[in-house]
Amino acid sequence: MNQLTLAIGFGLVTSAILALGAVGFTLQFGVSNILNLAYGDVMTVSAFMAYLVNAGGAGIWLAMCAGAATGAVVSVLISTLIFTPFLRRGTSRFAMVMVSLALAVILQNAIQAVAGPAFRSYSRSQGTSLHLLGMILTPYQLVIIGVAAASLLALHLLLRYTRIGKALRATAADAELARSCGIATERVSALAWAISGALCGLAGVFGSVGQPYGAMAGALVIGMASELAAIWTPALKQVVAFVILAVILLIRPAGLWRKSFVQMDVAAR
Repeated sequence: MNQLTLAIGFGLVTSAILALGAVGFTLQFGVSNILNLAYGDVMTVSAFMAYLVNAGGAGIWLAMCAGAATGAVVSVLISTLIFTPFLRRGTSRFAMVMVSLALAVILQNAIQAVAGPAFRSYSRSQGTSLHLLGMILTPYQLVIIGVAAASLLALHLLLRYTRIGKALRATAADAELARSCGIATERVSALAWAISGALCGLAGVFGSVGQPYGAMAGALVIGMASELAAIWTPALKQVVAFVILAVILLIRPAGLWRKSFVQMDVAAR
């Protein structure tokens, strides 16, 4: 079996998981302008909720829905009960990063206190591996790719072709201007946190900031490159991912897509 073809298959799965998390994070940041360092821990909370539902006898699909719902609810609660009160008191954006870091530490320790340090796995049937264009993928891996693709397509359609999507993009471009135009920016922000939390939950179940399409492209590049690097030396898998991130930050610190493009696109609509 061609190792390059196998690596491409694994790269697709890795890219799908990364894309869900990256797009959710960038949507959250784009609308709220808060660098939420607790995002990954919300992902872990969602994964454990999915595990509990699955361990209780439910199928993986119901567990997946539970994880997405948990991510959405926890994200909205964090925004409403923690971040918003600090912002109303005039807390700086840098201080908000420290608040999110403290929240991340609290969530990490709470999870470990309740669940312990042991590994957990879902109860599911592996099924028969499928051979597609030289790639070997399990049914579960195909589900990951399919759910990620469907979720990102639905988000694209929402952002581009609905009034809610226009409100989200307008709020991300200029919240004050959007508010003066009659957009309920607080509700829009809550919706953004819910959507990003749901994507975060899905990414947790499956294992340029401010611009979702840049996040999709970045996830594809990193996912593919890391799996291809593993062909030669498995230890390079993580190294390559961090090198790509560092290079992109140095060359395109504003993101793969220019923010001006986003602002012009919103203004044009």
